[in-house]
Amino acid sequence: MRGFLLMFLLGLPWLRADSILQCGGPRVFEVDSADGRVTWEWDATKEPTVPEDLRAAFATTDECKPVEGGKRCLITASSGGCAMIDRASGKVLWSARVRNAHSIELLPGNRIIVASSLGGDELLLFDVRSGDRVWWKTPLKSAHGVVWDGETQRLHALGYDVLRTYRLADSWTEHPALVEMKSHDLPDHDGHDLMAVPGSRDLVLSTESHVWLFDREQAVFRPHPDLHAMESVKGISIHPKTGRIVIVQASQGRWWSESARLLNPPGKLDFPGEKIYKARWAE
Repeated sequence: MRGFLLMFLLGLPWLRADSILQCGGPRVFEVDSADGRVTWEWDATKEPTVPEDLRAAFATTDECKPVEGGKRCLITASSGGCAMIDRASGKVLWSARVRNAHSIELLPGNRIIVASSLGGDELLLFDVRSGDRVWWKTPLKSAHGVVWDGETQRLHALGYDVLRTYRLADSWTEHPALVEMKSHDLPDHDGHDLMAVPGSRDLVLSTESHVWLFDREQAVFRPHPDLHAMESVKGISIHPKTGRIVIVQASQGRWWSESARLLNPPGKLDFPGEKIYKARWAE
């Protein structure tokens, strides 16, 4: 009985710590980091809880961020779809349409922030309980990345040439808002991805030409010691326990790749015919 229970638990997608979530095309899928074997997938066109008029808006997914220990997944698409789904069932728990959505984060009080990139150029705040109603928004050119810092209760948001820090105000009221605290010019332009470095005060971020670290305490950018020279990095994720890195670097002249690169230890996962834009550790 104990053996059966262990096998059942290991089969649940949010408990596979060495798996990777990937997106870029119309589906989000999870792969085993050892061999690239697909172990789970989600496709808006096949999920009945996706509103019918929103299904086509997930044609080009560009974020697949696990939250709540991997039990849920936040998804955005440049084609306009945004959703929070239950990983076990695939059921949509919240959804909205945001122009050129590129990143998303879950905030305290069941609030959700979405980065609307070129054409939208803003951050938009939602409440899971009130569907697609926009509670608050603010301009941010080419908004591409959002990261919530639970320790300091601050939101970091990456735009074309700035990294901004906000605090969440009146979160438990009918008038939630984000108040800008600081703004830092990027060392170079065209910000792409923004993620926290587990176990440190650093954020890792990519621009068109480089990969950088940003010290949240000292407010200082510095070149990433191993990745700085990499261009067109669309996604970076660092495993919270092992420190292993997964990177998606766009192929020459494209916004996507057909592979994901692993570091510490090195490796490569190939997916011929796929359009990979982001890769996130599923934990």
